[in-house]
Order: sequence, then C-alpha cells, then structure tokens
Amino acid sequence: MPLRRERRETLVATIRASCPTCGDVELTSRDVTVQVCAANNQGSYAFRCPECTFAVSKLAEQRIVDLLVSSGVRLSVWNMPAELEEPRYGPAISYDDLLDFHLLLQDDDWFQKVAAPSTSTEEA
Repeated sequence: MPLRRERRETLVATIRASCPTCGDVELTSRDVTVQVCAANNQGSYAFRCPECTFAVSKLAEQRIVDLLVSSGVRLSVWNMPAELEEPRYGPAISYDDLLDFHLLLQDDDWFQKVAAPSTSTEEA
C-alpha cells in the first residue's frame, strides 16, 4: 500500500511595498526580511523587487517591524561591530595617506615595507 503524502499549505500574508524603480509591488512574507539592530533597536526591511529584481532596503519604525514580524516575515537581529568600541590612537588617516598606501601596493615588496619596523615617524 503506497504512502499518501499530504501537502500542508501555509497561509502567507500579502505585503505591499514600494520599489524605487517600479513603484508599488506585492510581496509575500517569504519575500521580505526584517533586520533589527540590537544596540539601538533601529529596524529596516529588505526585499528583492519581483518585477525588476532590484534589491530594496528601507528603514522601518517599530510598529512596522512588529506588523511585518506578526505577518510571518523573518526577523534577523544584528549587532554593531566590536571594532567600533576599540580605542583609536594617532591621527586620522588623510587622503594623502590613502594615496601613499595605494602607491605602496603597486610595488612587489609592499608587504615587506609595511611589516618592517619603522625607524622614524616622518619621512622627508
């Protein structure tokens, strides 16, 4: 006797959102993802437009986040990078520093130059 498999259909909410290229589009809760920052509770939602396939991300107030999550949209909580809390030493990097580094990368021995201990703080 063959086993009979029953398909369970899950009800999916229809969500209307706005694509900057196509205007209003209809999505399902599977098409949208909500992201919330753990540090400041700032929320946003993201989706790929079903018409132009453009990736769209928009800020969302708490009530919109709650509404989307209660409609079955996936929630992703993220944390700020730990590097933001690290102390900073020395002067800020300037555009000249960035250009010098770019030129340094043109040399085959750039890594040896960067890894070598510095004997002076300023070259003439």
